[in-house]
Amino acid sequence: MGAREWEKNPLPNFREFSWDELKAATNGFSPDNIVSEHGEKAPNVVYKGFLESEGWIAVKRFNKSAWPDSRQFLDEAKAVGNLRSERLANLIGCCFDGEERLLVAEFMPNETLAKHLFHWENQPMKWAMRLRVALYLAQALDYCSSRGRALYHDLNAYRVLFDEDGNPRLSCFGLMKNSRDGKSYSTNLAFTPPEYLRTGRVTPESVVYSFGTMLLDLLSGKHIPPSHALDLIRGKNFLMLMDSCLEGHFSNDDGTELVRLATRCLQYEARERPNAKSLVTSLMSLQKEAEVPSYVLLGIPQGNANGTQPLLLTPMGEACLRMDLTAIHEILDKAGYKDDEGIANELSFQMWTNQMQETLNSKKQGDAAFRAKDFATAVDCYTQFIDGGQWYLPLYMLVAAYLI
Repeated sequence: MGAREWEKNPLPNFREFSWDELKAATNGFSPDNIVSEHGEKAPNVVYKGFLESEGWIAVKRFNKSAWPDSRQFLDEAKAVGNLRSERLANLIGCCFDGEERLLVAEFMPNETLAKHLFHWENQPMKWAMRLRVALYLAQALDYCSSRGRALYHDLNAYRVLFDEDGNPRLSCFGLMKNSRDGKSYSTNLAFTPPEYLRTGRVTPESVVYSFGTMLLDLLSGKHIPPSHALDLIRGKNFLMLMDSCLEGHFSNDDGTELVRLATRCLQYEARERPNAKSLVTSLMSLQKEAEVPSYVLLGIPQGNANGTQPLLLTPMGEACLRMDLTAIHEILDKAGYKDDEGIANELSFQMWTNQMQETLNSKKQGDAAFRAKDFATAVDCYTQFIDGGQWYLPLYMLVAAYLI
């Protein structure tokens, strides 16, 4: 498979981090830094952290009994860390120190597929975005398979994360071979591949089965057991599967094709399921609104900043950042703010033109409005004062200029 644009990723090479680095990055593994939905569940915990060299990171800290062999852990982490794709939340490093085992990955700021699909607040996920999620996920699996990492453990809606541009990415954590941190699949047997129940082994076909359950998630907006879904499909009641929020927003042909694809993935016999490459081919033809950016389809602001450490601001700076005029007023009042009484005596006679008098009047009116917390009037008056060419700008005038 030739390199494609989405396979390229400018991240630095995988490296080993020190325990002290990651402890500092996560504020001492503070509970406030725990990311509750970053593709992982207890007993392993994922923290949000910040490093000057990498920016925002996700740090997975395993429980004490996981990965007793540090060499096996390092070998596995390096193998996964060699992958680089814009379809993955890539692994950028690891740490082993005593009994501690940690993985470091790109941080995805826009939560999980589960959040946007099952627990949405403002709007349900659009049909075009669901099709894009399916394609990008299939591309991620195809890429990993082509790089010798075809096995993925417990593929589910919590493992799909959204980056700063709203693009869906597959968490790299599920690519690590299973250790003592838990089984490859959740305890809900209704969603477990049949061959895994028989053998306890994950195969590439098992991953495709799990992909089929995720297609059902995308179709229905719910986590429906495959057996129930297949009964509806066999009875030609596939429209009962569809998310009611999507009514009128997709064609029956597209819906039928996605149902057909899910059915193929959920075949009882593993050999009858498609591979990742054929999934990509099938899903490419279904893409809608391909020119629309993902953040638009997802309904989020463009480019959620996650690459730089936020500035450490003073209380005044924080108030300015929030554009909180009441807080600015209180800070200035406590600081002993006073009008510039007597400023007129400091000005030369030559400056006393009608224009300057009007300018000073604007400033006085602004002072009065500011004291009265009439901020809209104060900003207007200070703007007139600034436009009048005055060279003397007290702090509150700079604040007003910043807020305009």
